[in-house]
Amino acid sequence: MTDGPTEKTSAERSELTSLERTALYKSLGNPLRRRILDYLGRHGEANSTVLARELGESSGTTSYHLRKLAEQRLIEEIPEKSGGRERWWRTLPLSHTTPDPATMTPEEYAAAEHLALLKIDVDTALFRRAHQEYRGPEGWAQVQRHGTWMTRDEFLAFMREYQELLRRHGHSRETAPDGARPVSMRFYAVPEPVGEWNSEPTGP
Repeated sequence: MTDGPTEKTSAERSELTSLERTALYKSLGNPLRRRILDYLGRHGEANSTVLARELGESSGTTSYHLRKLAEQRLIEEIPEKSGGRERWWRTLPLSHTTPDPATMTPEEYAAAEHLALLKIDVDTALFRRAHQEYRGPEGWAQVQRHGTWMTRDEFLAFMREYQELLRRHGHSRETAPDGARPVSMRFYAVPEPVGEWNSEPTGP
């Protein structure tokens, strides 16, 4: 599983230790921190007071979670807007690929699984919206389904080209041209189970 905003890219966080990945998954799975990140992603910047008002929390609570998100390099302070106790924050680009579950510690796996289940709920809602808001092949909402045969090398090459397309056509919030909108995109690919098709073996 890969997390990464389509409008920004950053260095892959492959250097994280198991403990650091566990902390990252727990942060991303925290309901309030998810709401904070969502707000910052949509509005660009905010301070603890703004977030408290918009999210219905105390400024002390939002300030605490902002500091924790900053410790994990998910957000950063905006120096030119901050002064005294008034600290403004913006999101940092995130690129992270979840490692093979077989290599995870039990605690890391539990945190990753919890986060994955939360994402499934969000993705299911997006899937329904894509169908409801579909207005034809030239509209903003699109739904695609495909099936094909690929070798593992071809499949991995396809994945690399897909990611390159996102980098080539996407923009950051700051550099987006007029008329650009934030777009949520999801990609899933899974091979069919190993078995037989027309009496011929499939899979490795």
